[in-house]
Amino acid sequence: MARVVSRPGNDSLFALPEDTKPRPPVKWAGGKGGLIPQFEPLFPTKPWDLYVEPFVGGGAVFFHLLPRRAVLVDNNEELINFYRVVRDNLEELLVDLRKHENTAEYYYRIRALKPEELTPVERASRFLYLNKTGYNGLWRVNGKGQHNVPFGRYKNPKIVDEPNLRQVSRALAQAEIILGDFSLVLDYARPGTFVYLDPPYHPLSETARFTSYTREGFDENDQRRLADVFRQLDRMGCLVMLSNSDTPFIRDLYATYDIQVVYAKRAINCRGDGRGPITELVIRNYA
Repeated sequence: MARVVSRPGNDSLFALPEDTKPRPPVKWAGGKGGLIPQFEPLFPTKPWDLYVEPFVGGGAVFFHLLPRRAVLVDNNEELINFYRVVRDNLEELLVDLRKHENTAEYYYRIRALKPEELTPVERASRFLYLNKTGYNGLWRVNGKGQHNVPFGRYKNPKIVDEPNLRQVSRALAQAEIILGDFSLVLDYARPGTFVYLDPPYHPLSETARFTSYTREGFDENDQRRLADVFRQLDRMGCLVMLSNSDTPFIRDLYATYDIQVVYAKRAINCRGDGRGPITELVIRNYA
């Protein structure tokens, strides 16, 4: 098991005003930035000294809470490499980011590069560039794991947000950043740990198209496996909070737990009429 490093002194949360907190450095479909005000009364009031997030994605909850001790997990290799580089090699990343051009020709040339043939810094730079300049900020891969989002044609995308990236780097400085399956949470959590789970959502209908962040996808069997992990964390004495779509399948999986409804606006959708408020569920093992 990897070691979780603590900062000296109190293990409680950082007391920072909202306007000085880092913003999520990447756009991410299903990001929770807009839901934070609705989440506030749903976060645990019981003290906790370790935060674990097994589907970190854009990290909106992590960057809002700013826990002193955190384990962040995701199975998206590009995302995890990016966070590690921001944490450990920010200066080199900033230099590399400044080389990028906002043109379609350049975009498709960078998109065609094979990440495994790049250095970690080059790989992180490519990831952030494609995220900021690709259509609707979407990160999507095909069955071969290749990024396949078209050029976004934005006039002036903010590829190098140095002040925020420095804030993000400081926030990540003592976090464990792990590439792997969400079930790794069971290796790190202990009684009193706060675990926030934000998996790929269960489709709202049989015909709904799922956007895949990794080549493996996330199906009903994965949702059931996640529900089993939720129950194991509950038995361990963790404080567990989970987000998912408002469907009968999800309500049935978590029927014995506290279920709250929040209202989300779809931020990444190619149709303007698909961006209205929809209900989502927050499921907790505490009240």
